Amino acid sequence: MKKTKDREIKLIFAAVVLLFAAFLVLPVIRLLGKSFLGDTGFTTAFYREVFGSKGFVTALGNSFLVSSLAAVCTTGIAFLLTYTIHYTNVPGMVKKILRAVALLPMLLPTITYGFAILYSFGKEGLLTKLFGKQLFQIYGIKGLLLGYVIYTLPVSFMLLYNAMSYIDKKFMVVSRVMGDNPFSTFWITIIRPLLGTLAASFVQSFFLSFTDFGIPAAVGGKFEVLAGVLYDRMLGSVPNFNNGAVVAMVMLVPSIVSIALLHYLEKYNVRYNKISHIEMKKNRVRDFICGGLGSLACLGILMIFLVIFVVPFVKQWPYELGFTLENVKSVFADAELSNVYINSLYTAFFTAVFGTLTAYGSALVTARSKVPKILKNIIEGIALVTNTIPGMVLGLAFLFAFSGTRLQNTFAILVLCNVIHFFSTPYLMMKESLAKMNASWETTAMLMGDNWLKTIIRIVTPNALSTIIEVFSYYFINAMVTISAVIFLAGARTMVITTKIKQLQYYNKYNEIFVLSILLLLTNLLCKLVFQHLAKRERGAEKEKTNKSREALMQKKTVRLARRALAAVLAAVLVVSGISLISGGRNSDLVVIYSNADDEAITAMKKTLDENGYQGKYILQSFGTSELGGKLLAEGKNLEADMITMSTFYIDSAQEANAMFADLDFGKQTLSESSPWCQPITAQEGAILVNTKVLKEAGLPMPESLKDLADPVYRDMVSVTDLSSSSTAWLLIQALVDAYGEVGAEDVLAKIYENAGPHIEDSGSGPLKKVRAGEVAVGFGLRHQAVADKEAGLPVDYVDPVEGNFSLTESVAVLDRDTPRKEIAMEMAQCMIEKGREELQKTYPLPVYKGEAKAAEKESAYPKVFPEPLTVDLLEEHQKLSERCK
Repeated sequence: MKKTKDREIKLIFAAVVLLFAAFLVLPVIRLLGKSFLGDTGFTTAFYREVFGSKGFVTALGNSFLVSSLAAVCTTGIAFLLTYTIHYTNVPGMVKKILRAVALLPMLLPTITYGFAILYSFGKEGLLTKLFGKQLFQIYGIKGLLLGYVIYTLPVSFMLLYNAMSYIDKKFMVVSRVMGDNPFSTFWITIIRPLLGTLAASFVQSFFLSFTDFGIPAAVGGKFEVLAGVLYDRMLGSVPNFNNGAVVAMVMLVPSIVSIALLHYLEKYNVRYNKISHIEMKKNRVRDFICGGLGSLACLGILMIFLVIFVVPFVKQWPYELGFTLENVKSVFADAELSNVYINSLYTAFFTAVFGTLTAYGSALVTARSKVPKILKNIIEGIALVTNTIPGMVLGLAFLFAFSGTRLQNTFAILVLCNVIHFFSTPYLMMKESLAKMNASWETTAMLMGDNWLKTIIRIVTPNALSTIIEVFSYYFINAMVTISAVIFLAGARTMVITTKIKQLQYYNKYNEIFVLSILLLLTNLLCKLVFQHLAKRERGAEKEKTNKSREALMQKKTVRLARRALAAVLAAVLVVSGISLISGGRNSDLVVIYSNADDEAITAMKKTLDENGYQGKYILQSFGTSELGGKLLAEGKNLEADMITMSTFYIDSAQEANAMFADLDFGKQTLSESSPWCQPITAQEGAILVNTKVLKEAGLPMPESLKDLADPVYRDMVSVTDLSSSSTAWLLIQALVDAYGEVGAEDVLAKIYENAGPHIEDSGSGPLKKVRAGEVAVGFGLRHQAVADKEAGLPVDYVDPVEGNFSLTESVAVLDRDTPRKEIAMEMAQCMIEKGREELQKTYPLPVYKGEAKAAEKESAYPKVFPEPLTVDLLEEHQKLSERCK
């Protein structure tokens, strides 16, 4: 029997170790290799380049500064809330509200916090309107600090709340009897036992802030942090994967320090032999101060999240404030967004299933077995590492390790990444629960003839069921809200809500973002309530004594049969779903189209395809230009897409690097020479964007040229795009270089950047977002978007700069792969060119084929073409020029 038990335990241990070796150790080693291995072999050049690059050390320092401040603030607020709950006589209902609000942020993705802050405290934000003035500058350290505190509060609160629950309060009485003053009593009986937990709270809050990507993406502004640098290096306008790997390895350093600190801090944990509960001494001043401050903190959180429930239900924030349900209806009517929601549920469910099995199996090894200590320490070490490894680093490691494999762009890779990423806390929850059970159960069962596995199933598991439910809930909710771990891994068929929200940001679709956020919040809230109810009921059942009557035994047999049937059904579901996870999910026979096109072009392309017999035969997934460019260069022929529409220079560069596209010959003659593997579909021009309302209120002159934007009169009232992350900025730099030469362009651009301050955006549509929201008076972006806003009645106008309206073309290309979908993709591409151009020209009037007419009323004043061919090499040269101007 003992040999059987040992064999089963060792098999579980081997399975767990193999899982983490394959999906944690090997990907991180691959990432490490990427940071040192170049075309000529081993080199430290990438590290020298990154540390020598302008802004990297500053971003590193910024990350340490704002993360430290956030950790201090979060720990302080969490201590206030937990002290109010455990050590005051504040009414019980108030305590429940404080606890619920403190945990609320964990039900939403961090990127939503940033947008909520923008629409709450921005110049046209909800709270700004309520208070009559902007309370503080949201872009930069203040916005980041606020976002990080909200993000890390639930983790800090849970740590301190649980720790305070195990403090023996009778020592407060002892301290007072010994004659200690109130401060000494407070220090000895509360602070001293919590020192280790307070330090752990600081470490955890610091680490979460240091590695977060979502909040800087929304309100970081010019205050660069390391997570943003990593994203730009990996998915910037010209991705650099070796340098991205270096940044990722630098982000691992705090992980190593965190592991050491958390291990060291364990010795400060105070354990009591008995937990005594006493009636707290009456103190109205204490209760008023603690209850008041705690309520203010929670009110602040609720006020920030209030905007999520306001903006989607008005016609056009902040200009048309009438109530409407159209924004909500449009989201639920959009099949693509509905599929994204289903994908999120699918991913979260299987993450919870496999994550719970992994955590339970690991806890059995360390808490319910007598395997050598070294084996237990291996699992403990895995838990420490997964607790501190950044999600972005793990996602990036998966990207390098599994591109080109069967796992790429499948639900399986998302589930595995989530299981690894969130392993630590569920494992510790299961370990603590199993360790508290009677250690002799297995021995007693063995003497009665039961094997070890049967004992685990029949005795241990039912007694751990409440914790298993809590672990399932933890995995499910975290898988629903994570973005950093899956941002590099989701494909068209496996897109989840959080990655979709990131993409909707590029198109300024904040109504859709907030509706999806509400849906996510309500889903997680419902699941949490259901899981809490089930766990509470199971805990109650575990405490009941077993009724030995015949009737009870018959009921137990019935329940046992039902559980076996349920287990059989679950096993069948897991087998079938496992095949689905690896196959890439639903709709695997549909043509996948990747596009960086704007919303207007996407709508036109869908209309063309649907009206010509292709409805229901494709999935069209939109990306930001930098994201799609990064995927093209990183994945090559392994790209999930069958067809793409993308900036022409990117397609040419990807073809040169990977030879990944098939030749196209549709018989249409282009106005300018084009490559045989792609055909142009649109040409987009740059222009100056203006919010006429803000411009008038600020008493600013209407700009006529790009050089005007360098005038100090526009300080903090200009928004432009960063060329390191978006090719839209290239239209601005082309115009400046063509008009003033490189030296003159540097001078003008440096002054424009100085005027823009925190309003240098990563997204090509970012400046329009700022202009539309009234955050700035002027910006530079895509001309057709401003034309559409003006026609829609918004206070947005456009100015054709005298330096010229330079343009970038976007083209269609088909992947050269021997698959059944290639022929259909070719037909779709031809359909777009031959039958879609008329619809596209309604928004993008520039002709790209011979015989196409010009729309005179939409034609720009100064159309120009850059004299040099647009290539990635030229883009890199202009990127360097842009960096020198910052």
